[in-house]
Amino acid sequence: MDEIEELIYKYTLQNAYKHGGKAQEKAVVSKIFTERPDLRNKAREIAELTKKIVEKVNSMSIEEQEKELKDKYPELLEEKKKEESSKKALPSIKVEGSFITRFAPNPDGPLHLGNARAAIISYEYTEMYKGSFILRFDDTDPKVKKPIKEAYDWIRQDLQWLGIKWNKEVKASERLDFYYSVAKELISKGFAYVDTCSEEEFKKMRDAGKPCPNRLKSPEDNLALFEKMLIGEFKEGEAVVRIKTDLTLPDPSQRDWVLLRIVDVKKNPHPITGDKYWIWPTYNFASAVDDHDLGITHIFRGKEHEVNAEKQKWIYNYMGWKYPFVEEFGRLKLEGFMMSKSKIRTVLEKGVTIDDPRLPTLAGLRRRGILPETIKEIIITVGLKITDATISFDNLAALNRKKLDPIAKRLMFVPQPKEFLIDLPEPMTAKIPYNPSKPSEFREITVNPGDVIYLDKRDAEEGAIIRLMELCNVKVIGNKLEFHSRGIEDAKKIGAKIIQWVKKSEAVNVEVIVPDPNEEKPPVVGYGEKEIGNLKVDEIVQFVRFGFVRVDNKNENKISVIFSHE
Repeated sequence: MDEIEELIYKYTLQNAYKHGGKAQEKAVVSKIFTERPDLRNKAREIAELTKKIVEKVNSMSIEEQEKELKDKYPELLEEKKKEESSKKALPSIKVEGSFITRFAPNPDGPLHLGNARAAIISYEYTEMYKGSFILRFDDTDPKVKKPIKEAYDWIRQDLQWLGIKWNKEVKASERLDFYYSVAKELISKGFAYVDTCSEEEFKKMRDAGKPCPNRLKSPEDNLALFEKMLIGEFKEGEAVVRIKTDLTLPDPSQRDWVLLRIVDVKKNPHPITGDKYWIWPTYNFASAVDDHDLGITHIFRGKEHEVNAEKQKWIYNYMGWKYPFVEEFGRLKLEGFMMSKSKIRTVLEKGVTIDDPRLPTLAGLRRRGILPETIKEIIITVGLKITDATISFDNLAALNRKKLDPIAKRLMFVPQPKEFLIDLPEPMTAKIPYNPSKPSEFREITVNPGDVIYLDKRDAEEGAIIRLMELCNVKVIGNKLEFHSRGIEDAKKIGAKIIQWVKKSEAVNVEVIVPDPNEEKPPVVGYGEKEIGNLKVDEIVQFVRFGFVRVDNKNENKISVIFSHE
């Protein structure tokens, strides 16, 4: 092996071992050019050579990769250990006395990777500082961001799957009388008023820095108007309650913003309270009041709430409350997936389920075989970055693979199956470990002379000598497999490819659903070994030379699995 080949081989091994046994060509090439910029003028040759070496290294087991690293490049193993020991953790924050935080989702759709970030970060800090975690459903918009009745359970199930436990659960929609009492206090102190101008009239005055006529009325007059709102004398759009702010603020949206508004609940009933209440608090009013009342000391949320924080501080200042510690972070996106709740909701309305594995919902990722530990580690690694972050599915898959590799069963599945009659000198038994890390746990498959074997037709080239995994080496002659030799060393000497196989008399019908957010792909059909038929729904296993899959459904005739990743 010349110097360049060895360099590529070295970094391919390192990259494969870092990413659960599968090296990534682009990453290896990038590493080579970083160390040897003089090779950039040979980019095409380097890329072709890297491709061949990556294929070779990726065909090795992770144990073989580790042994190669240990024997030839032990310094790279030490580098990996150092990386693992210095994994990012959430930074420490200021805590004085008690620690109480909350996660406040709007139940208008399922959780996805992006909006689950606040839940995971909040809960991790709760664990770190031995505090309390409150689940608060922010469900006070029956019209525009209308809650979905089922979404309350969707969110609870997602949090439970992530291992998040809450000390208290609150629905904002069940606290309306309390919001009314705070509104009355603000009005009586002269800090809020009832605005009966049309929205167009108000905006014209607001933009000119002029007050609405009712802003100048006495607290008693505005309380009387609020009572009229409560007994239903005003219709939707005819009156709102506004807080008094500075009419010269540079941002017009901050000037006298709305605390409460009327919603026609006959047309837009709330999924929990129906048409019982018609005066509903805005997000900023309900959030501010609840955060104080629930004793929230720390809030972790997206940076898009910066404007909302400025609004909410008016209430805190008027009421003499202490504003919580707030930590904000950027948006988190999963590359190649739609992350907008409104777009996901549109898709759901067309009949797609929340656990469709093409979606970035937590339910979709769970059904695809992504582990909750993977989700949590990704979120914690990104941490509290204020800039927006994008995660590729490849990175998510690499981390998931790393966690699954030492525990998942490795089973044989043959796509594009073709029948072959096997010619053996005697019955042979393959003793196959479920996972190389536990050689004492295995299954045995006995093959007799004349048995029919399924192979992937792409593996069975005429005249090729191949190794049937853990069984023997055979030569492909027409539709027959002629015995060549028994041992693995014989296969290595002649460079025989090691392939998976399935005995026809024990074969299980398998359908693999391959999720693709951009197109509808037909399932991959084939045959699996007998052991696949014993798997349970939700079990995640690795199909040899195919990838990780999660068992989705099974019956007497077929088992359906969802492809997770390689």
